[in-house]
Amino acid sequence: MRVSRLFSHTLKELPSEAQVESHRLLIRGGFIQQLAAGLFGYLPLARRVMNKIEAILHEEMQKIGGQEVTMPVILPSDIWKDSGRWYQIGAEMSRFTDRKDHEMCLAMTHEEALTDLARKIVKSYKQLPLLVYHVQTKWRDDPRPRAGLIRVREFTMKDSYSLDTDWEGLDKQYRAHYQAYFNIFHRCGIPVQAVTSDTGMMGGKLAHEFMYLTEIGEDTIITCPSCGYTANRQVAVSRKEPLPGEEPKALEKVHTPGCKTIEDLAAFLSIPREKTAKAVFFMAEIAGTSEETEEKLVMAIVRGDMELNETKLANAVKAKEIRPAREEEIEAVGAVPGFASPRGIKDALVVVDDLIPESSNLVAGANETDYHLVNVNYGRDYQAALVTDLVAAGEGDRCTRCGASLKAAKAVEVGNIFKLGTRYSESMGCVFQDKDGDTKPVIMGSYGIGVGRLMAAVAEEHHDKDGLIWPVSIAPYQVYLIRINDTQDDLPCEKADGLYEELLEQSLEVLYDDRDERPGVKFKDADLIGLPIRLTVSKRSLEAGGVEFSVRGTGEKRVVPLEKVLEEVKETLFTLFQELQAKVVPQEYRD
Repeated sequence: MRVSRLFSHTLKELPSEAQVESHRLLIRGGFIQQLAAGLFGYLPLARRVMNKIEAILHEEMQKIGGQEVTMPVILPSDIWKDSGRWYQIGAEMSRFTDRKDHEMCLAMTHEEALTDLARKIVKSYKQLPLLVYHVQTKWRDDPRPRAGLIRVREFTMKDSYSLDTDWEGLDKQYRAHYQAYFNIFHRCGIPVQAVTSDTGMMGGKLAHEFMYLTEIGEDTIITCPSCGYTANRQVAVSRKEPLPGEEPKALEKVHTPGCKTIEDLAAFLSIPREKTAKAVFFMAEIAGTSEETEEKLVMAIVRGDMELNETKLANAVKAKEIRPAREEEIEAVGAVPGFASPRGIKDALVVVDDLIPESSNLVAGANETDYHLVNVNYGRDYQAALVTDLVAAGEGDRCTRCGASLKAAKAVEVGNIFKLGTRYSESMGCVFQDKDGDTKPVIMGSYGIGVGRLMAAVAEEHHDKDGLIWPVSIAPYQVYLIRINDTQDDLPCEKADGLYEELLEQSLEVLYDDRDERPGVKFKDADLIGLPIRLTVSKRSLEAGGVEFSVRGTGEKRVVPLEKVLEEVKETLFTLFQELQAKVVPQEYRD
């Protein structure tokens, strides 16, 4: 491809709307253009990168027995009602009615669609196991798209779905995906960690996320350097140290003027924060099995030195959505913001962390402005609807497995795998007849990778101050050929044109900068776009003996005789591919 004909252009200025480096570079390099919040147009350079990522996805899925299918991006409500998710998913699902008044939605995922296909096709155990996959556009009306392609509303996903007769079969396909995903990410040039995670709206028995560690990530992963425990903070657990046991003391009301925070309260009473009980309020939309949902005020109680984990709370109360409660909503149940207590409140769902019943004589709100209660004890002074783990694990907490200090790091989720089990097959009637003639639900798994997000993660990982540095496996082109024009001498143009044709004849991918631009402009664009190899043909290079040969990733430069350029290009590309392939190794599976 000649740069003069490329449907794209580079930018010198930093785009004001871009907040992370991958977003800046993909816009400046002429890869993407933003159309609206979370909506992007993918220009030819980006499309070529995505094509190569998708080719790797196809290869790795087919290696583990995957068969490709295509499913609609617009789905009828019936199948979502069959599974129950029509009433469980909130505003992120875009719903509408067609001209015949049928309820429809834009597909944010395809578990229901695949289960519907399977229940029409699978009848006998003899047809199982199966693995099908697709790579196509999906839509999720994310309220906070950010960071370029990291968080968008319209996206391309590779989703695969396994169908088995038993849990052992699911385990086998799950582990096959676990290894295949590491292969995919390593072939694309990014390091990842697999962590246990929340099953979320997908449901099921177990999930892993594949995390790329980066400061721009919204997820936090918790790891134990000693024993290897790793989990998303949404579900991570840590060792909770109860306070020394005490006999319950008499309840007292004390004057605590202006002490609305745990910090102020602890300082005023000269007590450690762990001797306090912290109340946090949310409004939860509780999902039902019909279109009707109930909005309920939830009061969560954790020890004052700990942080509430909203995901754990939402899962505990089976909330469709949760949001922080407003002051008037808190007051409506008889609580006083800043001085709230579970004692005496009405029409609220009280949930306490499982450490609270083991903590005696805590300080809690009195539901009276400027007053707190001293020596509050769970069971004697109040009860809860639920007692469960509610706290967020964090840096420095102790590992539940070995007691070592935990570490926290920011990350971007680039892939996920789910053991769905019978979550969809039972509710949707996807069954098979086993060898004894009994009818049983199909055991399912679901496995996803976002193509655009993966491209952005690679850009985030592989760049320098001058621009992108694409791994050879997914670079839009392999070679950036520059012709330095000299009006006094046509030889560089002739040699560059000839070299371009030779490279194409050898099926090498070349982006040929044939523009009438200054050398500096061409070199800056070459660095910005970031192809693995740069070849420069100029009067100076020819006088020095050939073509200037440069490797983008190392900065290595040398002059190669014109007749040896093809050989050098092929050898360098082979070496770069080998370096990537060396990272594709068996991975230890961790629950």
